[in-house]
Amino acid sequence: MSPFRIDLHVHTRETSFCGRTEGRLVAELYKKAGYDGIVITDHYNKGFFRRLPTGLTWAEKIDHFLRGYRNAREEGEKIGLTVLLGIELKFNDSPQEFLIYGLDEAFLIKYPELYKMGIKKFRNFSKELPPPTEILIYQAHPFRPGLTPAPSELIDGIEVYNGNPRQNSNNQLAFAYARQHKLRMISGSDFHRLPDLARGGVILPTAIQSNQDLIRLLKRNEGIQLITNSYTPFSFLRLATAFVNLLKKLIGIRSQRCDRLR
Repeated sequence: MSPFRIDLHVHTRETSFCGRTEGRLVAELYKKAGYDGIVITDHYNKGFFRRLPTGLTWAEKIDHFLRGYRNAREEGEKIGLTVLLGIELKFNDSPQEFLIYGLDEAFLIKYPELYKMGIKKFRNFSKELPPPTEILIYQAHPFRPGLTPAPSELIDGIEVYNGNPRQNSNNQLAFAYARQHKLRMISGSDFHRLPDLARGGVILPTAIQSNQDLIRLLKRNEGIQLITNSYTPFSFLRLATAFVNLLKKLIGIRSQRCDRLR
């Protein structure tokens, strides 16, 4: 069986308002970068749904949420890239964010407003799901400034390598924490814009086609290689980003943040 290269942390412009690249282009870029698949993990939080027009049903709100994923999946089907659905879930009571794998469109419609639960209630909820539904919970970038790792019993693993070049994710601390608590480890690019492309992900021992395949291999946790591409396309990228942010602050322009609305 051939190994399968997949990025587990990817955002789209249509849904994540901090994203800069539309779903179709995201799929095309990852195919050209030599990946076999991606998981679209757009930001799922109170802020996103609060910005939608009033009067929508929950199913209609989910239609809005799924635009980036559906566009990426449609393009992926044309070019031979597997595109799976996940979410980056932030609860109302904490700035922590969690990558959720194994869910599908029907799941998001059936179980509304997951962000109201909190991680402990959500962990219990995940264990009580009727078969064959099964989801896994990985904490994203747990050691960024202002964040702390969740109790190990409430998660299935953590993102030990986050490739976003504009953030200090303290990946070495995440790796040490995962080893100490014997947690499963994953890597992701945290893709939002072009410089983030192909900076993370995992190489699975066999090809996958579905969420069930992904869950099975992540649970088995054997023969998975982490992609940790720390190369920054422009060596001055982080410095330039900091300069632009400082300039905006001085002239009173606020930068968009993924976690601005809660």
